[in-house]
Amino acid sequence: MVTSYPFNVPRLVIAAPSSGSGKTTVATGLMAAFSERGLAVSPHKAGPDYIDPGYHALATGRPGRNLDAFMCGPELVAPLFAHGAAGCDLAVVEGVMGLYDGAAGRGELASTAQVAKLLRAPVVLVVDASSQSRSVAALVHGFASFDPQVRLGGVILNKVGSDRHEVMLREALEEAGMPVLGVLRRAPQVATPSRHLGLVPVAERHTDALASVAALAAQVRAGCDLDALMALARTAPPLDCEAWSPAAALTHSWGPTSASPAFEARGSGGSASGNGAAPADLSGAPGRRPVVAVAGGPAFTFSYAEHTELLTAAGAEVVTFDPLRDEALPPGTTGLVIGGGFPEVYAPELSANEPLRAAVAAFAASGGPVAAECAGLLYLGRSLDGKPMCGVLDADARMSERLTLGYREAVAVSDSALAQAGTRLRGHEFHRTVIEPGAGAAPAWGFTHPERRVEGFVQQGVHASYLHTHWAAEPSVARRFVEAAAARR
Repeated sequence: MVTSYPFNVPRLVIAAPSSGSGKTTVATGLMAAFSERGLAVSPHKAGPDYIDPGYHALATGRPGRNLDAFMCGPELVAPLFAHGAAGCDLAVVEGVMGLYDGAAGRGELASTAQVAKLLRAPVVLVVDASSQSRSVAALVHGFASFDPQVRLGGVILNKVGSDRHEVMLREALEEAGMPVLGVLRRAPQVATPSRHLGLVPVAERHTDALASVAALAAQVRAGCDLDALMALARTAPPLDCEAWSPAAALTHSWGPTSASPAFEARGSGGSASGNGAAPADLSGAPGRRPVVAVAGGPAFTFSYAEHTELLTAAGAEVVTFDPLRDEALPPGTTGLVIGGGFPEVYAPELSANEPLRAAVAAFAASGGPVAAECAGLLYLGRSLDGKPMCGVLDADARMSERLTLGYREAVAVSDSALAQAGTRLRGHEFHRTVIEPGAGAAPAWGFTHPERRVEGFVQQGVHASYLHTHWAAEPSVARRFVEAAAARR
């Protein structure tokens, strides 16, 4: 179903001057508090973050969705938003980093401010007021006036120390003409645990996460003016856009791109179609849809909702399995997707599941199509921190003290079940592990920005890489993968 335009839903963007100000606390608490009122709340996250959307989903009962202007392009932000928010009473978008922080060296690209402008949404600024009083007015004035196209509708003060502190902050902001829409006191009891890559995902602490979200809802309900926030959300004007849909995206004419001159495109043939082909009818008779198994469970929590939707629209039956517990791939598996997550935290348990490791290795050895990102790459390797993994790739991985983080521009170097050589995608790296070697004889990607290097592995049906990608930017990869899976029925 495609939502007609103009598209209108009340909406708010929750931003902050910097990371660590309390955006996730406020955004998640607002989502849960409004959901408790019986509203259908659509949760969104600016940027490539996988973890916060898990808490958003817990708060709303709907999939948390990302809006990334770098990976998907600014032109897809509003359509993807409309796709997720269709039929909802309210949409809440949690920002990324500071309000005006975006892709390095690219101006406003991928910033919360850009997303707010593309959505024509009012912004609520969450300010950590723990070490200031009257200066808060100068801070807020700067953020409100920096870009006149960003509409700052009010402030939520976080980590306020006392009644007297609150009075001083309110007086200063009243002088500046900025509404105070909420005041939250310091509340360490609702803090969410974190580790080397951010918050601990919901899948690893579901019961405790439920309690945390309930506590956040109570804190926001007590400290924020929900009626005023809803009134502000209703001031967002209609969006002149058509909602994105996986079926429509797959029938769009996506022309193949040429390889970067810095890398040699290596064609390997195969039966999967190129980017420009129309999607085949893969449904066939009942029970004949190709089965694509997608890794899940606590070790593999990083995924975008649109990936599963695209695989399904392309004709696949998507079945989730847990590599920590399941000893076999789902029956009839003809394609395997292993996304990101934290295999380093669960290396002993993953290694101990020898039957599944053997099944994955056998599937890959048979030429079955496998798409692996980051955690999936580590799982396919020979070892991770000395623990045996699947042994599909002749590579060994280990934890590192260095964080690899940032957006990447990439071109497919080798033909694979996922991408035709020459296909260009933008992606994101986010890991504290190293794999050696970093690329196989047939690399997966050639990075063209911010550095030039090859990365990842293509062998038989396997495409494995550290690069996280968003398939809505190039739906042909989902179609190509499902066609490769269908060829094995």
